[in-house]
Amino acid sequence: MIIDCHTHIFPDEVRKDREAFCNRDEGFYLIYKSSKAKMVGVEDLISSMDESGIDRSVICGFPWNQPDLCSLHNQYLLESASRFPGRLIAFVNLLFSNPDWSGKELNRAIEGGARGVGEIAFYRDEMTSQDVHSMRPILTQMEKQGIPLLFHTNETLGHSYPGKGKTPLDRFYELILSFPRLPIILGHWGGGLPFYELMPEVAKDMANVFYDTAASPFLYSKKIYAIACEIVGVEKILFGTDFPLISPRRYFRELEESGLSKEDQEKILGLNFSKRFGLL
Repeated sequence: MIIDCHTHIFPDEVRKDREAFCNRDEGFYLIYKSSKAKMVGVEDLISSMDESGIDRSVICGFPWNQPDLCSLHNQYLLESASRFPGRLIAFVNLLFSNPDWSGKELNRAIEGGARGVGEIAFYRDEMTSQDVHSMRPILTQMEKQGIPLLFHTNETLGHSYPGKGKTPLDRFYELILSFPRLPIILGHWGGGLPFYELMPEVAKDMANVFYDTAASPFLYSKKIYAIACEIVGVEKILFGTDFPLISPRRYFRELEESGLSKEDQEKILGLNFSKRFGLL
């Protein structure tokens, strides 16, 4: 089974009126102001999955800054997952700046079939310690229920690109320490955090942290697969494409050329996710 743990789809109204939504959300404007920034609907994703041989995909929305926009997108994700049972897994977005609304939205979404939260991202401002503190009741609930949380993370070095967040890695580590049993997926190879797992105490603290491969061809050489597996263990690496940003086939080629065994490639491509999140 091949599972893509990191994709994005958008409601029709957002795709048809990009400019209106750019005017309502600065973060959305930063990433999607250009018509070259791809947005797709659920039918496009399913077609790509069929073409690429992907069995299931986690569908995410966008980290809007207003509750009504989040609700609009979350509802589209829930309806899409319901339309394609057995193919799609809905992760919904919450607002760290609005914990009261987020608590209600989480309960509504879980009742509606959501399996996780994310991709949570801070594009305009960085995540603060106060943000983590204000979300403590919700994160505690997620920890108790085993609800996974997908974070956008990125390295602070290297080239600039739309959506490169400013949150320092130690802020994510702070959250991980505060909720040690919360299953966390750090997007885009964790922004370099896997390398800190060479420190024994960090590796112990991050037992429930996983890393996805989203946007890997834009960030690292294909050597990242073998190096990350050696540091954190292959069981902690999850296949994610950030579709429609990059075609799944590009990841398949890099994996085949990574030097990893076929068995380890299969773990990354789906077995790790299905085993950890109850899809076997």
